[in-house]
Amino acid sequence: MSEPDFAGLRAMFVNCTLTRSPGLSHTQGLIDASASIMRRHGVEVEILRAIDHPIATGVYPDMREHGWDVDAWPEIYPRILEADILVLAGPIWLGDNSSVMKKVIERLYALSGMLNDKGQHLYYGRVGGCLITGNEDGLKHCAMNILYSLQHLGYTIPPNADAGWIGEVGPGPSYLDPGSGGPENDFTNRNTTFLTWNLMHLARLLKAAGGIPGEGNQRSAWDSGARFGWENPEYRS
Repeated sequence: MSEPDFAGLRAMFVNCTLTRSPGLSHTQGLIDASASIMRRHGVEVEILRAIDHPIATGVYPDMREHGWDVDAWPEIYPRILEADILVLAGPIWLGDNSSVMKKVIERLYALSGMLNDKGQHLYYGRVGGCLITGNEDGLKHCAMNILYSLQHLGYTIPPNADAGWIGEVGPGPSYLDPGSGGPENDFTNRNTTFLTWNLMHLARLLKAAGGIPGEGNQRSAWDSGARFGWENPEYRS
């Protein structure tokens, strides 16, 4: 049996490491594992290390209109919107996502008021997942925050949409350090593989269907008075 071909799909991995290029990013190691599966099955993959770009802090599409001299986000977000698959990846610090991860999510949120051609929120019809690395506890906590944020923005989340590696708690080796056992860890490799395939499967289904059906979820129609079967209780009429 031939394996599925996912040609025509595009994926964007955003690496939210705190380490600028060309420094070693352990998160990049896990990204590469997932991205290689996608590429072998026809997905066009782009990887962005967010900290290498002067992304301003804020919740507007272009922070240059709000007092910042420089903001790379207006050049970045169109590439994210071109992707059928978005994977946010980053380290754990103090049991939580990195400051870069939080900034990227805030900047994604900056576009939440925009709508697609169906009148739905802009990110509808795309799928999202996350990858987490570190040498301390907090993997599921970080994933919970990321995946909630993505679905709130309109991304569709497939089953098993998170994977990661944390190793021993404490100042031990990180994912790519010699002897860490990270790249060989069966649990991490299994979850990364399942994450990758489920993202590809769901992205292909959504793309073939033309996205999420435009019924009962159109912000523009609601604002124009449509209620899609919603009825106020009699006491509120």
